[in-house]
Amino acid sequence: MTIRKYNKTDLPAMLSIWNEVVDAGIAFPQEEPLTPETGAAFFAAQSYCGVAEDADKVVGLYILHPNNVGRCGHICNASYAVDAACRGKHIGEKLVLDCIERAKQIGFKILQFNAVVESNTHARHLYERIGFTPLGTIPHGFRMKDGHYENICPYYIELKKDI
Repeated sequence: MTIRKYNKTDLPAMLSIWNEVVDAGIAFPQEEPLTPETGAAFFAAQSYCGVAEDADKVVGLYILHPNNVGRCGHICNASYAVDAACRGKHIGEKLVLDCIERAKQIGFKILQFNAVVESNTHARHLYERIGFTPLGTIPHGFRMKDGHYENICPYYIELKKDI
């Protein structure tokens, strides 16, 4: 498996994986699926997009972008998506680790996740194992697809210790 920068030929697979997570309604805040047009623009607008490729098939992806602007522009944010048929193979971990290295290369100093759903225990355990620090809990911060609300848990990791 390799993690590499996406290219335009990856877009159909990326859209399929991204929209699968959006449709599940339990992890991403977006409610509308990306179309080929909106997806191409969305991915092109990121600071970096990486894809996980296994046997010439895109099986996961991440987006990396600033979390804020100006005086907080050194903080970045990322989202990860893995094809449901390929979960449990540590693809998410490889995406997160690659993302951390790319964020450092770009010059970001902190990677922050704003809205990790509390019940997403696999992601939370992964982030904590890698060294992310939980920042607490925001009660009822995420509306699930079925309409009920769950807590969210922001996380961060310092990418450069010399700030």
